[in-house]
Amino acid sequence: MIDETAAKIADMQTHSSSVVAVEAAQALRELTDREFPTVEEYRRTLERNSNALRRANPSHASLHTTQREIVAAVEDADVDSVAEAQSVTVDAIEAVVERVETGKRRTAERAASVLGDADTLLTHDYSTTVLSAIARAVEDGAEFSVYVTEARPRYLGRKMARRLAEVEGVETTLVVDSAGGHYLSECDRVVVGMDCIVGDTLYNRVGTYPLAATAAEAGVPFTAVGSAAKVVDAGFAFENEQRAASEVMLEPAEGFDIANPAYDATPTRLLDSVVTDEGVQEY
Repeated sequence: MIDETAAKIADMQTHSSSVVAVEAAQALRELTDREFPTVEEYRRTLERNSNALRRANPSHASLHTTQREIVAAVEDADVDSVAEAQSVTVDAIEAVVERVETGKRRTAERAASVLGDADTLLTHDYSTTVLSAIARAVEDGAEFSVYVTEARPRYLGRKMARRLAEVEGVETTLVVDSAGGHYLSECDRVVVGMDCIVGDTLYNRVGTYPLAATAAEAGVPFTAVGSAAKVVDAGFAFENEQRAASEVMLEPAEGFDIANPAYDATPTRLLDSVVTDEGVQEY
């Protein structure tokens, strides 16, 4: 299960960083059912497998922080047997999953109140937190028109558009990435998820930065939403990922190179607000 989960994360089969953190944490349960000769051997195996999960996507702050928390809990525990160490692992996994899911729910609740005053939104990429926030706002009586950019080359926005189309009270329009600026004049707010915020930089799906810059120029509020676990000041160095050229073009590139970064860096000064489970930070 651990190898399969790591491969799934590396292949971006799961796009939500919160879901990635939960699935990676749950994958470590596999080790709690195995037999180990000593506590130290168990700890080494846990750390090795946790490192493999973290390496699968070095850009996800929530993946790294939750994995470190689980490993640290077992390392710091005063246990005399493998069974005790495995019990500590299960407790740490459950605590991490509960915190991530609770944080995501509370973030959506806070974001729903921020979005409630808007009639027309624009969003980029696929974010389960944004999706939940819009759905929660609709439950509270709001109605939206939502423009969704495709988020090429993996077209993650198409998944977002399909999910939003299932929400009664949301009129959804899928647009190509390059048309985002064209539709901003019709929008009351741009709302996106976030991979993480490190210091004064928002890291998110590539295409976020030009959208934020254009929104700032057009005077359209730009809000990023995500759990507080994704906001880090130290102990995490963001590593961008260069995806395969085949995602962009199937035929061989003859005489030119193909660049396909997964994420870009947006200065937080271009944002109007960041909504987390801990509150709303305005800029």
